[in-house]
Amino acid sequence: MTRLAELPLLVILLGLSGLIAFVPALYALGADDYENARDFLYSGLILLVVTVMLGIATAAYSPRDLATSHLAALALAYAVLPLALALPLAEALADTTLVNAWFEMTSAFTTTGASVYAPQRLADAIHLWRATVGWFGGFLTLLAAYAILAPLNLGGNEVISGRTPGRGAKGAAQVTRIADPTQRLTRFALTLFPVYLALTVLLWCALLILGETGISALIHAMGTLSTSGISGQTAFQASGAGVPGELAVFAFLIFAVTRRAFPGIRLSENRRPLLQDPELRLAALLLSAVALVLFFRHWVYVGEAGAPSVLDALNALWGILFTAASFLTTTGYISSDWQTAAEWSGIGTPGLVLMGLAIVGGGTATTAGGVKLLRVHALLRHGERELERIVHPNSIGHGGPDARRLRREGAQLAWVFFMLFATSIAVVMACLLLAGVKFEPAMVLAIASLTTTGPLAEIGAAQPIAYATLSDPVKLILGFAMVLGRLETLALLALILPGTDRR
Repeated sequence: MTRLAELPLLVILLGLSGLIAFVPALYALGADDYENARDFLYSGLILLVVTVMLGIATAAYSPRDLATSHLAALALAYAVLPLALALPLAEALADTTLVNAWFEMTSAFTTTGASVYAPQRLADAIHLWRATVGWFGGFLTLLAAYAILAPLNLGGNEVISGRTPGRGAKGAAQVTRIADPTQRLTRFALTLFPVYLALTVLLWCALLILGETGISALIHAMGTLSTSGISGQTAFQASGAGVPGELAVFAFLIFAVTRRAFPGIRLSENRRPLLQDPELRLAALLLSAVALVLFFRHWVYVGEAGAPSVLDALNALWGILFTAASFLTTTGYISSDWQTAAEWSGIGTPGLVLMGLAIVGGGTATTAGGVKLLRVHALLRHGERELERIVHPNSIGHGGPDARRLRREGAQLAWVFFMLFATSIAVVMACLLLAGVKFEPAMVLAIASLTTTGPLAEIGAAQPIAYATLSDPVKLILGFAMVLGRLETLALLALILPGTDRR
């Protein structure tokens, strides 16, 4: 185990990619789908053979800066692994193109959940492969947040510490001396994986009990914990679990709102009650505001034609609340009552509201994408303090040194990231416009890819956008945008720029 942990991170991830290919292979074998079972089995063996060869060739590799090396390996993983993960898909779908297979795996691995294939075209084993890749990508996101990004003050940790992104407490070298990054990766992997797996199995069993089929429940459980929003041949809103299943998924979305809800991780902020967590409270405030505004818009609209029934009102309220929470966590599952609520409101699909929620995103050190709730919280606290200073110019900010650091340096870094995120949206939109996409679809696709919320294309625009109809250059642009949205711009800048220029 120790010798395996000493291999380069990219080689280890390639080996894990080969191992997870056996999951759909075993399922296809049990379902008497021998052709797909053979495709996934052979592809997994090929990836394992390549991994062994690379492991032997790189056994003596020892980088000088392990922390930065792991960050570079993480970036390379999102660039290289989708091609390796596309091998089983290309074998199972002989008539697909390499660009489509790469786009599908990039979307799944970055937990975006966008698909270029019609659901009925793919066998259950292939849908399970998409969900497994998304689940694997979600776990890698969690592991990277704690073991790679946190020591370098990235991924939202810079807002809490107020220090320069890309550096540790006293520089990356100090972090490397205090805690070896390889040991840190191994320790957090062994801590996170059992909990991540147990939560997935728990939700799978709950959805099974509530009426979903076995494969559909497993895919939706994986899609919820990884926030990939991947579904199989049956869409989530059409699954047999109904509203009770949506309640179960809604409860598990808390793990994408705040990292404090994830069991097994000891954090200094865990000393306070969970209900006092700023990310959880901000998420509750946003969801309540969106639900109430759209709900009372319903009442204003129907006031001219008569009041609706109480049951219709409750169904509409639940449809809004669940769908809003799903897009806030960048999962993208839609409630079975969402269409009823949209038609009842008289405003159609409020795509701008859902895009705004996806941009805000979920919690730091979770599988959710977007700007992250903690950064928005820091900006709100900074604005609140500035208003206090207008009324009382000589007042002293309350909350102690942690709160003051969050309102000052933390808010500054949050604003920098927000501007970089907005610039990324503009750049991706410009590339899509040059590739021939119209303005409104370009905006929806850019936000969907950068926030890793693939289902936005279906519900965010006035007319659903089908990924299958997009040209290859557009798919390439969206694929790179998904990687950028998952890695975050600050992490890439910390990797590219020299240490003296990271300020």
